[in-house]
Amino acid sequence: MKHMRAGRGGLAITMAALALLAGCGDMTLSEPGVKAPATEDAHKPVAEQPVPAGPAPVSEAPARSNPAQEPGATRPFAFEVPARGDIPPATCAFDGFALPANAKVYAAGAYGGKEADFQIDQSGHQATTIQVAVHEPHAPVVLLLGAYEPTVWSIGWTRGTQIAAVLVTGYHRQQLTGLPANVPLLVSTYDNRGPCGYAYVGGEGSSKLNPLAREVFGRAVDVAYPARDGRAVIGTLPPGAALVTDAAATPVKEFQVKDAPLAGQAGIDAALRSGTLRPATPADLRAWEAARQRNQGAPDIPRIEGGDTERSSGMPYRSYTVRKAFVIPAGLNGAHSATFFVAPGVPVPTGDPGHSQVRLIEDGSCSGPTCGMR
Repeated sequence: MKHMRAGRGGLAITMAALALLAGCGDMTLSEPGVKAPATEDAHKPVAEQPVPAGPAPVSEAPARSNPAQEPGATRPFAFEVPARGDIPPATCAFDGFALPANAKVYAAGAYGGKEADFQIDQSGHQATTIQVAVHEPHAPVVLLLGAYEPTVWSIGWTRGTQIAAVLVTGYHRQQLTGLPANVPLLVSTYDNRGPCGYAYVGGEGSSKLNPLAREVFGRAVDVAYPARDGRAVIGTLPPGAALVTDAAATPVKEFQVKDAPLAGQAGIDAALRSGTLRPATPADLRAWEAARQRNQGAPDIPRIEGGDTERSSGMPYRSYTVRKAFVIPAGLNGAHSATFFVAPGVPVPTGDPGHSQVRLIEDGSCSGPTCGMR
């Protein structure tokens, strides 16, 4: 009997091996240390277990046809490095800067500088520029420069003048060029959520100058110099004084936002050249007034010969007719504002109208802060 059992066991082992070689085995591999679930067939001798009808499915790893799918593969990462001063400071302070004991604290600025024909941010405001000339040969100088409008500051100084640090602040974006890279620079604006707030020379901005200077420099401002027509002179320039600036100074125009339309009158002139605008005519005004009377319920008053007529308000100053899709240039405020008549079928212009009016000839409507004003 022992020999028969041994023979039967050997036969079972041989049959199992043959089944495995023939692809007929149904063997399940489990992770090390994990027992496979028991089944009724698992307790039977190998020779008595059921044989599958076909070969066991073969699992294959998916082929990687794209090299980028390989483990550890990389590709270039496009990362736009912010310009110097675009990253707001964590606190309203210079990192590691100590004010020299004999330093002078000078402020300069205005609500805005000289109007430029471009934009440096997405505020919709026309950029301005301010040139700052510094002459102080007797003591180190720290500057507090401020403007409300988006402004590009250009710095120049006389030989012998030492600029120890510069704080630039404002409501909209502020950029500075001409300052050597080794001079500490702190830029904090309302738009970049900087911790220093904003200040400038003139109006309500002047009341913020001393508190800001004490917070940053530990001292009040010694003298504040207003910028006029985009220029500020700190100190008294000697006759014929030569000014220098950093050799690597970025040209002011390079701060322009890419693909943004020209601002102010330059933007209007460009639209006239392209045919997007044309000068408005009395016929445009009459067509708009007729549509207004028809659709808006405006009074229908005939022309009064030789008298003051209420029928027409007259051709508005700086009037243009929009013939194609048009983005209103930034900076059309005050005396720079305009009236845009929109031809029938032309889309309503986009952009910030400022103090300008947009009049649709199709329905006689008017949009803008001065509509309804006489």
